[in-house]
Amino acid sequence: MSKTFYITTPIYYVNDKPHVGTGLTTLIADAVSRFQRAQGKTVFFLTGTDENAPKVAAAAQKAGKDPQAFVDEMASVFERYWQTLNIRYDIFMRTTRTDHKRAVQRVFQQLLAKGDVYAGEYEGWYCISCETFWTGAKVEEERLCLNAECRKPLEHRKEHSYFLRLSAYADRLRDYIQANPSFIEPETRRNEVLSFIAEGLQDVAISRLEANWGTPVPGEDNMVIYVWFDALINYLTATGWGENGVADPILWPPDLQLMGKDILPRFHATIWPATLMALELPLPKQLFGHGWWLFKGEKISKSKTPGGLADPLLIVRELSADAQCEERFAVDALRYYMLREMPTQSDTNFSVEALEARYNADLANDLGNLLHRTLSMTHRYLEGQVTNAELEPEIAAVFQKAVRETAAAFHETQFPAGLQTAWEIIRAVNHYYDSRAPWNLAKQGDLAGVGQTLYAGLEASRILSIILSPVMPSVCEAIAGQLNLPYETRWSEAEKLNGLPVGHALNQPTPVFPRLQPKAEAPAAPEKKPPQEVKPMDEMISIDEFKKIKIRVARVTAAEPHPNANKLLKLTVSLGDETRTIVAGIAESHTPDQLVGRQVLILANLQPATLRGVVSEGMLLAADIDGKAILLSPETEVPDGTGVR
Repeated sequence: MSKTFYITTPIYYVNDKPHVGTGLTTLIADAVSRFQRAQGKTVFFLTGTDENAPKVAAAAQKAGKDPQAFVDEMASVFERYWQTLNIRYDIFMRTTRTDHKRAVQRVFQQLLAKGDVYAGEYEGWYCISCETFWTGAKVEEERLCLNAECRKPLEHRKEHSYFLRLSAYADRLRDYIQANPSFIEPETRRNEVLSFIAEGLQDVAISRLEANWGTPVPGEDNMVIYVWFDALINYLTATGWGENGVADPILWPPDLQLMGKDILPRFHATIWPATLMALELPLPKQLFGHGWWLFKGEKISKSKTPGGLADPLLIVRELSADAQCEERFAVDALRYYMLREMPTQSDTNFSVEALEARYNADLANDLGNLLHRTLSMTHRYLEGQVTNAELEPEIAAVFQKAVRETAAAFHETQFPAGLQTAWEIIRAVNHYYDSRAPWNLAKQGDLAGVGQTLYAGLEASRILSIILSPVMPSVCEAIAGQLNLPYETRWSEAEKLNGLPVGHALNQPTPVFPRLQPKAEAPAAPEKKPPQEVKPMDEMISIDEFKKIKIRVARVTAAEPHPNANKLLKLTVSLGDETRTIVAGIAESHTPDQLVGRQVLILANLQPATLRGVVSEGMLLAADIDGKAILLSPETEVPDGTGVR
């Protein structure tokens, strides 16, 4: 049997619910596992909860609950979060499991018998919050935790303890990391770990005098095994190692272990591989330490960050309500944003404003608009069927290159680069449409040319529904549905071109990412004015005169500032069968990027007029609220060019 692709996240403390930091690691793991499955691999994806920490017991006590009842409840919270975010893990590991405690004790006893664990006495400073002992002159002087994100007062301890002989593995660890550059990624993390080792590895105390909560030290009734040593063993527990002391070669070693950068040097890149070396087990193929999400320059955390920003489920619900889209699509929008902006080498600021900008620009204007306009034109001009099934060589080459380079980036866990490459497909089709103008070809009666042109958009949508599925599975399934195709995730199907045959019937388009509208500012308190007399309208028109007014739905395909007027915008709009230029006095309330892809209403039979040197072929309709233009749009998406009555 071939080796299973084994991927892990850290297991998370359950003293509070998940936030976008823990969500990032888990989303990366989910996207990697989905991509590997798309490559034909069997995948084993582990995540879970770290429940044996003293501070978890303290949180339970503060909540007035029994520790086991508390961790049971919090574990279910984590599972609910991951299910809502469409995380498809294979095992949810909990360190209170009996088999895990048995595996931890087996490791302890085996290393004790070898002399890699020994009894001694510890005296020094301990951070309860970080579950870490600290030494050094700076600690003696400040008596504060050396973790820059903590800096809490330390507690002096002197106690009987067991130690892992970490110092004995310093040279071997350094040599292994230098000989295997891909073992720790990205390169900045590898250099940090080598610097950490160069400072000198000290033996680590791996037991605590905590009698009431944790995995007991064998033969020591009043001691538990140090939570970080305990937690790392969970990756072995999941393979069944604790039952017979044999690592299943189908699973072991892990192919990719993901974590935030803060828990890489001290734990995953030193204690963990040294323990495996002592057990004579192969090391993980790769440890990947990503950067942090920041809020106002600080790492996002449960305690310091406003709850609405830190909580991914609240972000999803608000986005779903604001965009009036299905919650599963809002989940995918968050997944896309987090992976597109994924902090890899350095840290990155997280903001709802940046999420909304990505939503409008990348998802509504680019991906959603490509699908919708392509299907709309296919139904309008070609009766909703594929009439040509062969891409032109130039566009086919772009598609093949993008699929190949996206796969290469995803293989390296470089999702920002992979998604940027995937978007080359959308940009290529938009440029192709602009150059071929299928609406003009239809007007000229060249339906063969229309079919040839629109096939590029249909194939692009099919390919994107496959290569974006690791990142946005629900949206990709919806795209496949609108193309009247089964949901396909096999990457090999994206590598094949011309996958939609002639005569294939397409379903009607439905917006997957409706545009987010600018949020209205809270109105100022109105001035109290004396009541005014309501006067009847001065000018009335007859029904016959009204019938002369032609209002149609148009889609903004391009927008830019007017070259000669600050308050005007120059818009290019599509009426389905024709394209027009319209000059609109809305620059003070709308930016060009807020308009592209949006459907608007225009007065279509207004005589053209030249406004500051640009001919305007119609008028944009808007409500006037205190001098601010509020654009009018149809309640739901309709075919471009639809008449209004």
